[in-house]
Amino acid sequence: MQLTFASYNIHKAVGLDRKRDPERILSVLHEIDADVIALQEADRRIGARETCIPRAEIDDTHWRLVEVAKRPRSIGWHGNALLVRRGIDVHEGEALDLPTLEPRGAACGEITVEGQRIRIIGTHLDLSGLRRRDQIRSLVGFVDDCSRDLPTVIMGDFNQWGRSTGAMREFADRWMVVTPGRSYPSRQPVATLDRIVASKHWGCVEAEVHHTGLSAVASDHLPIVAKLELIKK
Repeated sequence: MQLTFASYNIHKAVGLDRKRDPERILSVLHEIDADVIALQEADRRIGARETCIPRAEIDDTHWRLVEVAKRPRSIGWHGNALLVRRGIDVHEGEALDLPTLEPRGAACGEITVEGQRIRIIGTHLDLSGLRRRDQIRSLVGFVDDCSRDLPTVIMGDFNQWGRSTGAMREFADRWMVVTPGRSYPSRQPVATLDRIVASKHWGCVEAEVHHTGLSAVASDHLPIVAKLELIKK
């Protein structure tokens, strides 16, 4: 079984032209056409924390939300949202808190594809780096403490420049870290901040940074994409 996963920091749907354009973000998602998508900065950070992409517009796509929001006008938790292709069974969603100096969290959900239950997590880690290692430890600890040993994929903006240095070492040998390439800033990317991390249930078939004319202006990050294959036991 193969699934396409994508992670995209949408910068609250504000592009390099300083215009908030949720339809442009959705157009980029249609270009990618992934099965599972993790969004970062999908909700505003102040006030009612309302979504930057209206739910009605998401309802018109071939994805559906994993429900994790604790606020009625949000679609995620601390800006992290999960979209899953319609036709895939979505089970419970859960909002995870991360150790932090500023509001940070993760969106977690379980889905079933071809009879296989899978855990998906979208996150956006600390910008300063002071708590990034603790945040990864928290995510790994959460997975370890779950009662079911499910194939798991953690996606997001890790805010980590080194491909396998610093906080990324916390994933150790039990995880596969997929770093498709430079994704920030979107016009002339120099940093590999965005990653897809998979448990050892998976193999990586291919991975890329989605760099098109549209994605280069829609956000300050480029989306990353990985096709993962479940390893037969």
